[in-house]
Amino acid sequence: MQKIIDMKNITWYRGTSKILENIHWDVNPGEHWAIIGLNGSGKTSLLNIVTGYQFPSRGDVKVLGVHFGKGGRIPDLRRKIGYVSSTFDQFSEVFYRQSLEEIIVSGVYQSFGLYQIPSQEEWDRVDVMIRDMKIEHLKGRDYITYSQGEKQKVKIARALMANPKILILDEPAVGLDLAAREDLLDLMGTITKSGATLLYVTHHIEEITESITHALLLKDGHVVAQGPKQDVLTNETLSKTYGVPIRVRWDAERPWISVLKK
Repeated sequence: MQKIIDMKNITWYRGTSKILENIHWDVNPGEHWAIIGLNGSGKTSLLNIVTGYQFPSRGDVKVLGVHFGKGGRIPDLRRKIGYVSSTFDQFSEVFYRQSLEEIIVSGVYQSFGLYQIPSQEEWDRVDVMIRDMKIEHLKGRDYITYSQGEKQKVKIARALMANPKILILDEPAVGLDLAAREDLLDLMGTITKSGATLLYVTHHIEEITESITHALLLKDGHVVAQGPKQDVLTNETLSKTYGVPIRVRWDAERPWISVLKK
């Protein structure tokens, strides 16, 4: 069975600074991972390697069967990876000129803006995506009027239109209030059933819903722990990751934490 991600002994330098060191990470079909760490822990650098935007300084990487530096086209790999990030906000002005349906269908071509004529089948898939993401009420409204949570749902729907093998959600709940966050998290089951392997990046442990099966904890470019989430998200490993004493409790396969007084 081919692994989704296969990293061995990954080290990466930015200039003379060592950002990642000795990373070993396997992601298998059917697994959905949370990637957790403080700012500067190496999360973004790790994702840049997964997507082929940077190669490791040392080590061996295979993603979706593409062996970095030893065969396979990186541009073809990137077309199999969906990515939703706040950095996409720089393209918001393009979305202002498009309907909800046009924004979503542009994900088929992974373009910002619609420059091709979609097929009827693709328009039909858009209707299904709008229903599954529970955003029917946005039809006929301008993108600029959407709430932050609604914009995140639209961007996720857009990413799923390309039928990605991997979907990266990079802190998708940042800036959302409690109700909007929970509304977004309710969709994680729908996303994981799409067939994509989910990589969910967050600082906030309580965002790890029952649909996420595994966790990778990073600190200062090193792996603190990785594996099935209930084995990994413990008082000890979370305290080490965050640098403060943590107590974790579980409710319906979802962890919640408290910071203890020193």
